[in-house]
Amino acid sequence: MNPRQPLVAGNWKLNGSRSSVKALATALVDGVSDVTCDVLVCPSFVHIQDVQSVVANSAIKLGSQNCSMQSSGAFTGEVAAEMLQEFSCSHIIVGHSERRQLFGESDSIVAKKAAAVQNAGLIPIICIGETLEEREAGNWQSVMSAQLDAVTAVIGIDGFANAVIAYEPVWAIGTGKSASSEQAQEVHAMLRSKLAELNSSVAAGVKILYGGSVKPANAKELFSQPDIDGGLIGGAALNADDFLAICRAAG
Repeated sequence: MNPRQPLVAGNWKLNGSRSSVKALATALVDGVSDVTCDVLVCPSFVHIQDVQSVVANSAIKLGSQNCSMQSSGAFTGEVAAEMLQEFSCSHIIVGHSERRQLFGESDSIVAKKAAAVQNAGLIPIICIGETLEEREAGNWQSVMSAQLDAVTAVIGIDGFANAVIAYEPVWAIGTGKSASSEQAQEVHAMLRSKLAELNSSVAAGVKILYGGSVKPANAKELFSQPDIDGGLIGGAALNADDFLAICRAAG
């Protein structure tokens, strides 16, 4: 029996207008009553307050797609986790594959961001994953172990009691290739086993989400795997019906 409450998080990325995100959030609030998993939405920084006004007093939690390593200071253009906490954010995504690949975020930066999130009293969703080249070279385990080790070195194994992990197979996004539920489960089990070497209780409790092109058609099979505790949803999260269908598959 899986003791972990499933979580489905919508990463809205660089999408939406003030009117469209309020409409999407409203549709989710209206449709979430029969969903039993935890539900989280992560709009862009400038839309957080608008979405907050819609999801307040609902079952839907609010998160952010990123934050700074710093809590304050001369860091033009940055947003601190403490600032996001003031807008009722409960979770912050750190280390998304797009942040790593497009914006040069290293394992060390991701680890520091995870710590910054926890220092603000929030929960980091720590993204981990391998590229197509790394998968085909057969060294995906060492790549993801290094990503996980960097975070463990900063927040400690006990820090994962207040963190979520999201596995993103970068090789399965936009490549025409896809991860089977068995492949996804293999990675999730490996990540949990690695944590269990340090603390089996923490490992048993940590949620590990799958973030590789989850859709209503494949959600049920993915979420039925013993070590997959929900999803980090990209494109499908922008459609209320699709996102709610995925949430119901997890619940």
